[in-house]
Amino acid sequence: MTERKRSPAIFKPGQSGNPAGKPKGARNHATRALLQLMEGEAEGITRAMVDAAKGGDMAAARFILDKLVPAAKERPVSLELPNIDTAADAAGAQNVILQAVAKGELLPGEANVISGIVESRRKAMETEDLERRIAALENSK
Repeated sequence: MTERKRSPAIFKPGQSGNPAGKPKGARNHATRALLQLMEGEAEGITRAMVDAAKGGDMAAARFILDKLVPAAKERPVSLELPNIDTAADAAGAQNVILQAVAKGELLPGEANVISGIVESRRKAMETEDLERRIAALENSK
């Protein structure tokens, strides 16, 4: 079996094969065709959707509401956590979070985020403690 040799690269790395290509913001053919069909009809389409929603079409109502009021990704939560000065305090805070989820006061995703914050605090304390110990060992030599 013979190996094929690669032909030398036509383009240098980082050099476009079509420098005069499609300009930024240019729309493809399908989008342009759809926009042309809808030209002058946007108001009528909107009115029909609103009328359908008023008439009880839940899909139309959901569509309109989704466009007017986007779904909230996060919400502020209030949770009384103990001060976290030791690893035991961090464990206590994690227990408070677990209990809040069990009672339905926190969603599991929210609890996951808060638990991550508590864990970051615990790791920072651990790092600070290790730094102190190393410094004490180096000073004792």
